[in-house]
Amino acid sequence: MSWRTLTRTAAVAATVAALAAGTAAAAPVPAPSSARHDGNPEPASHSWPQRLLDRSPDLVQPKSLTVDRSIGARRAAQEVRLAQQLYTFWNTGRQRYLDAAISPQFRDNTLPPGRPQGPAGPLAASKTFRAAVPDLTCELSDVLVTGDRITARLVFRGHFTGTFNGVRGEGQSVEFNAIDIQHVGTDRIVEDWHIEDNQTLLTQLGIHG
Repeated sequence: MSWRTLTRTAAVAATVAALAAGTAAAAPVPAPSSARHDGNPEPASHSWPQRLLDRSPDLVQPKSLTVDRSIGARRAAQEVRLAQQLYTFWNTGRQRYLDAAISPQFRDNTLPPGRPQGPAGPLAASKTFRAAVPDLTCELSDVLVTGDRITARLVFRGHFTGTFNGVRGEGQSVEFNAIDIQHVGTDRIVEDWHIEDNQTLLTQLGIHG
């Protein structure tokens, strides 16, 4: 899979590489939107990205958020909320958040073998994962909104107390990273690309190799 085909600008590709390396948290990409029109930085509590968040208590809140101001406040807030809804689905397993976030015509461009295409894919993946890790959580560590793309770095955590591929867990801790790129259409996400650290996950489950 070529990152060049997944992103439209070199800046986005560079950010994705930084997120994959785990460096973004230590050295976040400066947000060009964090300055007022007079050139002075806005107070952190009133920064452009923070004003776009949906503070509803049921939605996950990103640890770090960078947003391209040029797409406009309405579109930016829409994309940020879609990200919050999608990753609340992964954090809870509740289908209503997935339905709110993705289009019925949604397409997974990095579909793993055996997973159905379309909206049924994330549902199947979530159910399978939660059968193995019932207390699964999804931390929305980094979100980058540029144009019609949402790039996210995620951290999944939980305990292997269920069953995966016929193997019964013994309570092992699970923690691994994933990176998603979501393409937003008129009102919902229409396609995505994703990569997960499956080697780390399988090793933690005790079934790798």
